[in-house]
Amino acid sequence: MPAGMVKLQSSEMEVWLQSPEKKVELLLEEKMDDDGGDGRLVLPWWCGRGDGRWSKGKLSVAALNEIFRPNMSIGVREAPPEEKNSSDGLTPIVEWGGLSYFAGAEKKDERVLVPDLGSLTSIYDRARELFYYLKGGEVDYGEEHSKACGHSQFGRIYEKGNYPDWDEDRPIHFVGHSAGAQVVRVLQQMLADKAFKGYENTSENWVLSVTSLSGAFNGTTRAYLDGMQPEDGRSMKPICLLQLCRIGVIIYDWLDIPWLKNYYNFGFDHFNMSWKKKGVSGLVDCLSGVSGPFASGDWILPDLTIQGSVRMNSHLNTFPNTFYFSYATKRTRKIMGVTVPSSVSCIHPFLFIRVLQMSQWRHPPDASPPYKGYRDGDWEDNDGALNTISMTHPCLPVEHPSRFVVNDSECQPLQQGIWYYKIVEADHILFIVNRERAGVQFDLIYDSIFGCCRKHAEEHADMSEAGLMLEDLVEGCTYSLCLFSDYLQSKKNA
Repeated sequence: MPAGMVKLQSSEMEVWLQSPEKKVELLLEEKMDDDGGDGRLVLPWWCGRGDGRWSKGKLSVAALNEIFRPNMSIGVREAPPEEKNSSDGLTPIVEWGGLSYFAGAEKKDERVLVPDLGSLTSIYDRARELFYYLKGGEVDYGEEHSKACGHSQFGRIYEKGNYPDWDEDRPIHFVGHSAGAQVVRVLQQMLADKAFKGYENTSENWVLSVTSLSGAFNGTTRAYLDGMQPEDGRSMKPICLLQLCRIGVIIYDWLDIPWLKNYYNFGFDHFNMSWKKKGVSGLVDCLSGVSGPFASGDWILPDLTIQGSVRMNSHLNTFPNTFYFSYATKRTRKIMGVTVPSSVSCIHPFLFIRVLQMSQWRHPPDASPPYKGYRDGDWEDNDGALNTISMTHPCLPVEHPSRFVVNDSECQPLQQGIWYYKIVEADHILFIVNRERAGVQFDLIYDSIFGCCRKHAEEHADMSEAGLMLEDLVEGCTYSLCLFSDYLQSKKNA
């Protein structure tokens, strides 16, 4: 029997199989007592692809019952040549998040793309970079924006786009984590506004679905804890954690050590902060706040304040022909009316203190509230990085159409132009997993995400050969919300 690995999902009677060596078929063998016979069930109509990637097939209820018998072992064996299945035409997937942390997702499927964009650059700049990553060409940040922010208009050159055929007939499923979800929204608005020179035919319909994983739609009070001024949401406190970060990033980019920049790049190359271009005087200007991304405000933290998100959201729409899905996370609960961390052991050690701090943070009474109707109590639930109210759906400065998913069946049929969201018990880094280290956990999360997006595309026949899904990460339907919530619950119970 060739090496292989089988993963079972009872939902929709699907079975996923990975075989690194050969085309295979599922083999079920019952373990008998000494006086028993040999019981075996072969499912010859269902085959793995044999190329090291996951593939799936459907089982009958009878076959599924056999699988879950207590003495049944599951294996794989080589399949006849005529039993080959093809995965050609599957919706491509691109994953993107606030940082480059979806390690290994692109290895699961050739149709998964994982863009490596700046980790500290502004949401606007990332959206521009994401477009050219897909279509190809030289990144154009726009003349007006570049002059206002003090950086070059043009940036990295993508000799060949990762999905150059992207258009309204071949739309994309976008999956975004944290700030990545807001990047996708800004990109979709840019497509609707035809904001890319030389691409006059773009439209919001280039995006088939958007899935948010702990998405930063409405800002976070964590930004103020780290050092952003709550009075304006733009400037930093004179002494704070972010000031140390600012100094370190400026020196890192000014030194411009090639092997270090190849290992990790904050994404500020278009600001030309290298000593080769700025010299010592340029370093002084950046450190003193005269020039650079921290002086102009063209970096990520101002976009993550509540005020920054309100300003950004005032120009962003939820479009009627796009499906929207969101997983919001929280690690808090109320005890005698006080919001506290919901667990000690289930929260990452780096985030436990942050969960506590964010649950107790209060907006300064002498400062203007970030929006009309602001209440501290609305922002207490959080996952250690973002407030739960920020992750469900865009609701500032105005509410976008949304639906809280309690019973998945009540949401059928799914409607476009509505944010379907669930709140799951998890901290912010649940989705930040490395495939090599996380193993089964990684596959459980992202197989469900990818599979649902493709299922969604197949159910909309006209789109079944056209979509692409971005890892900024999801499989866009309530099936994935249900499956993933079940997984989280099983982890909690364990």
